[in-house]
Amino acid sequence: MKITDVEIIPIYPRVATRNADQKARFREINHRTIFKVKTDNGVVGYGDARCAPPPEESVANVVDRNPFDFISANLNTGLMGALYDVMGKHLEVPAYKLMGQKVRDRVPVAAWTRPASPEDLAKEVQRAALEGYMIFKMHTCTYYDVFQQNQAVEEVAPEGFKMHYDFNHNRSLSAVLRIIQELEKSPVVGLIEDPLFLWDTDGWRRLREQTRLPILMHVPQLGGGPEIIRGCADAYMVGEGGIGPTLCRGFACAEANISTVIQLTGGTLTKAMAMHMGAVLPLVMHSTNLDDQYEEDVVKKRIEVAEGCSPVPEGPGLGVEVDEEALAAAAANGPTEVPRHMGVLHLPGGHRVYTHSFPNVSKLTGFPEGNIRGIRLEVWDDDGTSEFEEMYSRVGKEGAVWEK
Repeated sequence: MKITDVEIIPIYPRVATRNADQKARFREINHRTIFKVKTDNGVVGYGDARCAPPPEESVANVVDRNPFDFISANLNTGLMGALYDVMGKHLEVPAYKLMGQKVRDRVPVAAWTRPASPEDLAKEVQRAALEGYMIFKMHTCTYYDVFQQNQAVEEVAPEGFKMHYDFNHNRSLSAVLRIIQELEKSPVVGLIEDPLFLWDTDGWRRLREQTRLPILMHVPQLGGGPEIIRGCADAYMVGEGGIGPTLCRGFACAEANISTVIQLTGGTLTKAMAMHMGAVLPLVMHSTNLDDQYEEDVVKKRIEVAEGCSPVPEGPGLGVEVDEEALAAAAANGPTEVPRHMGVLHLPGGHRVYTHSFPNVSKLTGFPEGNIRGIRLEVWDDDGTSEFEEMYSRVGKEGAVWEK
């Protein structure tokens, strides 16, 4: 069997209806690429990645090659998904059988949203719980108060529901320690990702010694091994650095009795690939995939969520069937057009700060993320009023405009 062609198909599936009126906040979420691999024996495989379409020459090296030459390769994750789909279909086995020994039938999964106001976050948590999720990942940010966000979650989350907060690896120990010490009192906080600058391995170790919350590291700057030896984190993220490295690091973490979190973002094809990896990696906390962000997808059936987990597909290859009509429709869509907008930052002392788009609060105020209580952002889309036009013009001329 040889690969005869790799088709690169950019798609723009509609985002979830609940977020359709927040185009600035969810910009570029619907930019994805489908990889369609064809072989000389008629087998066709599909993969998905949340990325811009790569140049054609980037996939040329797999054409005229046997797809089995690329087991555990470090190629684009969408292309790797298509290759595993082809290999599994050819052998009539699920993709996980080409990755290792199966250790679980279902994988815990996390819902997701972009940084949200406390009110929007509460709605998203309720939505996720109704859909069967028990874990929710969200990046914190400089323009909302994480304590207010977390309180909003506490008021609506069902028993056992946990938040996975990503702290953006942008702070020192002094800026984050008291925040984490306060959050660890909350029954809904389950995991903190990237609380410190990634290079501060000593700070990670010291923080881990001082908190009961599990600490997750996303991209180990030293490769992972040195961080494990130094005791920097309780878990390490895998998935986005290539399929081969993901499996290698996942098994290495398990040997050290350390958990992994799989992050592979895109639609249902992407989630299927993550489920197959989650089937064989020994210590998986959960997987984050973003498939809950789309109103439509290119498959005939989505992967269900129940009691906080999703099944590992058992069909050949990735185990999900692509709908060619839905694929053509998603490819025919255009990218989301983001309207002109401004950020209106409300500070606790009563000032409002106007900026084009989302503000860099640390630059505006000098305070690191999480150190301004009561801060909140309002997004002002162009509403056609003279007030918007006047302020938009002022910001363009003066930079950030402070008013009280």
